[in-house]
Amino acid sequence: MQLVVARIGRAHGIKGEVTVEVRTDEPELRLGPGAVLTTDPAGVGPLTVETGRVHSGRLLVRFAGVKDRTAAEALRNTLLIADVDPEATPEDPEEFYDHQLIDLDVVLADGTQIGRITEITHLPSQDLFIVEREDGSEVMIPFVEEIVTSIDLEEQRAVIDPPPGLIDDSQAVVASSRDAEEDPEEDPEADAEANAEENAEANAEEDAN
Repeated sequence: MQLVVARIGRAHGIKGEVTVEVRTDEPELRLGPGAVLTTDPAGVGPLTVETGRVHSGRLLVRFAGVKDRTAAEALRNTLLIADVDPEATPEDPEEFYDHQLIDLDVVLADGTQIGRITEITHLPSQDLFIVEREDGSEVMIPFVEEIVTSIDLEEQRAVIDPPPGLIDDSQAVVASSRDAEEDPEEDPEADAEANAEENAEANAEEDAN
């Protein structure tokens, strides 16, 4: 089974590193040095992870053969795809692969049907269930233990205890709100910080030369 484990973001520095939007609970396994990943678009890959490090809360990765900023920037928005055994499960029993959660029924503790999980969104602070309701609308449910009280793969359901307003029709957080969220990669402060770091790296390299 093939799963999207990350999306490549902007280039970082001048030596071929890129920021990576992680979409897996096991980045150290899926995106570790030596990992070979297929890509979408397919013509960009396969890509082999050469190095990886966390910087200012973001994962930075360098791929084999990508030696400069121009080559790194050409990879932007590429999806990284890993081959995963469909029968495999994470070592931690409290963790799940995305494909195990997709299509689970979402219910309240009393059995009230809320909807069906159609997508998992991985954010820096937490993961979100994108839940499609019977009327076709979508609600985002934070995947945290205070709200998602249990996952039953045998019964194919996720039980939630939502705070007031999370799933109420009058106050629901609908999927369209995602369009209004600011892309973290376009955050002005983050861009300014990244540009300053890149200029410092470039100056250091010029001094060394």
